[in-house]
Amino acid sequence: MIPCYNEAARLQSNVFIDFAHHYPNIHFVFVNDGSRDNTSTVLTALAGQIPDQSTVLDNAVNQGKAGVVRQGVLYAIDSLPAEVIGFWDADLATPLPTAVDMLQVLEANPTLWMIFGARVQLLGRHIDRKPYRHYLGRVFATCVSVLLKLPIYDTQCGAKIFRRTPPLRSLFEEPFVSRWIFDVEIIARFMRLPAGSSPRPEDAIYEYDLMSWKDVDGSKVKPLDFFKALGDLYRIFKR
Repeated sequence: MIPCYNEAARLQSNVFIDFAHHYPNIHFVFVNDGSRDNTSTVLTALAGQIPDQSTVLDNAVNQGKAGVVRQGVLYAIDSLPAEVIGFWDADLATPLPTAVDMLQVLEANPTLWMIFGARVQLLGRHIDRKPYRHYLGRVFATCVSVLLKLPIYDTQCGAKIFRRTPPLRSLFEEPFVSRWIFDVEIIARFMRLPAGSSPRPEDAIYEYDLMSWKDVDGSKVKPLDFFKALGDLYRIFKR
């Protein structure tokens, strides 16, 4: 599913359409989060080009990214026969073909339940990220690792896929505490599943180091949001 808020000027419709033509088994669920621009019209036109491989959910009221991701994933679980469900940022900071690479990893490892994109700045990778976002992200990920007692490198990358398992719906069933760092809450909810119903997080979650990621202009995340995220992290931990 693709969460969309004021994406009319950034949405690369041709990329989504071309990808759908190359991969006929994929189905895009675009969720418009009460955008104030022309996003709804753009999505309707896009979906008209691939009507059998796309659904548009149009919200009049803004819910925040957490709300529309939850809405889109629950729609996919309840209405589509997909064996793998995920969400992807509309700006395509992570190129769409990466989803195919991540899917291959999931298929090759039956014990994995989730694959998260990770923006690791290694030689041979092309991770174009603003320095302040990189360093604040490292601090935030360290806080998450300490609180969850799980060595995770990047919780907030907007490229994630999930194997369709019986407990998956329970991870999205209740509204999230935070409008932005709901990714952390997904992990926390997974860790709270009844004993024996799922593998250990270390065995079920795989971080896929991306070959390419680009910080696209127009991001809704601002530097001060870091401090809001820390407050939300505390609320999630208490919950």
